[in-house]
Amino acid sequence: MGKRGSRSQSQLLGSLTKKQKKHLRDFGEEHPFYDRCGGAQRDPRCRPPLPEGSESSDTSSSESEAESEPEQVSGYHRLLATLKNVSKEEEEEEEEEEEEEDSATDETEMNLEDGDSDISEEEEMAAESDKTQDPLGKDGHGPPGTSEESPEEFTDAKHESLFSLETNFLEEESGGDSSPKASQDPFVQHVNTKLKEKEIQAVATNPRTTHQLKWPILGQVVFSSKFQKLETFKPPKDIDLKSVHLQKPLESTWIKTNSQFLSGPQKSSSPFTPLQKELFLIMNSYRDLFYPERTALKNGEEIRHVYCLHVINHVLKANAQVLANNSRRRSQKLGVGDDDDFRDQGLTRPKVLIVVPFREAALRVVQLFISLLEGDSKKKIIVSNKKRFNGEYGSDPEERPPNLKRPEDYEAVFVGNIDDHFRIGVAILQRSIRLYAPFYSSDILIASPLGLRTIIGGEGEKKRDFDFLSSVELLIIDQADIYLMQNWEHVLHLMNHMNLLPLDSHGVDFSRVRMWSLNNWSKYYRQTLLFGALQDAQINSVFNKYCVNVQGQVAVRNVPMTGSISQVLVQLPHVFQRMEAESLASVIDARFNFFVNKILPQYRDAVMSHTLIYVPSYFDFVRLRNYFKKEELNFTHICEYTQKSGVSRARHFFLQGEKQFLLLTERFHFYKRYTIKGIRNLIFYELPTYPHFYSEVCNMLRATSSGEEAAWTCTVLYSKYDAQRLAAVVGVERAAQMLQSKKNVHLFITGER
Repeated sequence: MGKRGSRSQSQLLGSLTKKQKKHLRDFGEEHPFYDRCGGAQRDPRCRPPLPEGSESSDTSSSESEAESEPEQVSGYHRLLATLKNVSKEEEEEEEEEEEEEDSATDETEMNLEDGDSDISEEEEMAAESDKTQDPLGKDGHGPPGTSEESPEEFTDAKHESLFSLETNFLEEESGGDSSPKASQDPFVQHVNTKLKEKEIQAVATNPRTTHQLKWPILGQVVFSSKFQKLETFKPPKDIDLKSVHLQKPLESTWIKTNSQFLSGPQKSSSPFTPLQKELFLIMNSYRDLFYPERTALKNGEEIRHVYCLHVINHVLKANAQVLANNSRRRSQKLGVGDDDDFRDQGLTRPKVLIVVPFREAALRVVQLFISLLEGDSKKKIIVSNKKRFNGEYGSDPEERPPNLKRPEDYEAVFVGNIDDHFRIGVAILQRSIRLYAPFYSSDILIASPLGLRTIIGGEGEKKRDFDFLSSVELLIIDQADIYLMQNWEHVLHLMNHMNLLPLDSHGVDFSRVRMWSLNNWSKYYRQTLLFGALQDAQINSVFNKYCVNVQGQVAVRNVPMTGSISQVLVQLPHVFQRMEAESLASVIDARFNFFVNKILPQYRDAVMSHTLIYVPSYFDFVRLRNYFKKEELNFTHICEYTQKSGVSRARHFFLQGEKQFLLLTERFHFYKRYTIKGIRNLIFYELPTYPHFYSEVCNMLRATSSGEEAAWTCTVLYSKYDAQRLAAVVGVERAAQMLQSKKNVHLFITGER
């Protein structure tokens, strides 16, 4: 079956892009995005470490030996092996067509998923000269265990004095009013809020008080707080830019930057769209926000615009306050005035952290920053290292072949440069932006969870640093649902290291540090904005556990009235089987035992061939695969770590009926979206994370319909702890009935005419 290995050397090298060839030449292996976690050293980039009996350790049968992935072999050696071994091509016409389709798809996805960028010879020489620079600055530590990335790390050392807050003063032309002094300004009210020791101690024991309101656009909005005061508000019908206290020059630049979303009469009446208006009112009140309806297709860019406005507004106000106090201290005599009047900063300079999944998202954020500071003014703002940034974070549209066919939501998510390992510091001073600023000289940090994880490090590691997170006042986690598909552990690791007291002073002037920062109360003043595409228990847990802002929390809690089952187009009986579990901790074992004892015996008969088992969790997948091997069942499997040849082989075996079962992980479906042909029986071991995946997988049955529609089946396992996912699939009313019913089996039929 070694069709992929039959390509000649010139064809293989010709299929690589410039970026892939450069990465192969520099590091001796393929880029990790298409060398799908092949090396054992790629633990932090992948899912959590594999449990016992994982891919590399299972050798119970000849079939498993043929399909196991050689995890210790690098992508470079595999490429060499494919160049040396040439085998014959003798396959059926149908298989030939499928392989050609797979080959084209895989090559296009390699191009799509490759995150490294071409750098000109001039910039490469500059990078060589900066190899020894510390990405964290003089006081920081380099990222642990990233020897491959360290030559690529670049920090701007030229503009340190130009962007230093300590040595700069408020420009005369900007006037004395640019420093936020007005008592009505939400920024001033927030940073000047005073807490007492008793209130802090009571937070641990206080119950969370909640109040629910219905807003015109956001829908059901839940206000909550662990502090005694819970204040709610409703959005006014109209707002103008003066009432929201925007810092100069944002009043003029925002309208032009946001013009693409404003149309018709709305364009003249309001500077915000209805959704942006309600979101910005919550952001500007400095409450924590959880918005679970952010989708890349519909409102993703609209939301990105409004949170970038909030970020720039916050940074400009904070820096203006520092520069104004610098001017005041310079004009006053030494020893005159109260030191507390000048407390205007945190223990470290970074005050905003934006977490995004891909480099493309970071590129768009920085472009918005430039647009918001520049606007339509004739005078261009100074952006240092812009060319390098565009080269490393941009993408070449010509590298993406036109024949890649994927769903619209896939196209919207995986657009541009989708490398998931990056971090960059941004410093802003009045009308200038410094990209690649050292972390301790940055106002804004933009990074992926993996990029932060490799620099934060773990327990016992010598080189690790998280002091730069100590004084973050604004945390934005965008596209949180994607991190469930990457590695959610990285997000939890980040949250556990937010707003801790730094281990080093990093040259701070303690007379300028706010008292609540010195008291280690920064987490009670940090605003967290959490955006995602779905209501998920893990995302909810982060919001409820780590968001303790003194201003309170706001969560949008709309329930889905119609589920994704309504989008299933095939005529198919859906049998939902409820399993009982005593506690949340026992659900995993209860589901496995229920499947093995109740569900699997029904499908062991050879008549029930072509059975696809959809498994959302990788750990459940490993457990099932090991059980199937132990029982010597006729099956094959595809997961996110399976090589391309293994995927093609498994799809072929399943389509031809040579393998009765196919185990498929949700993460593989998320990253590839292949149409699996030959499905007749479908089992959802657990409800999908994304509701639309349910209808997508069910509709795959249409791919090879040949008069067998009457024999198709679909079985879904669920428990009372899957209420959110169940409601997203069948709708909230049906979900409530199914969970409260005395019956454990419920039947739905779709596609009836």
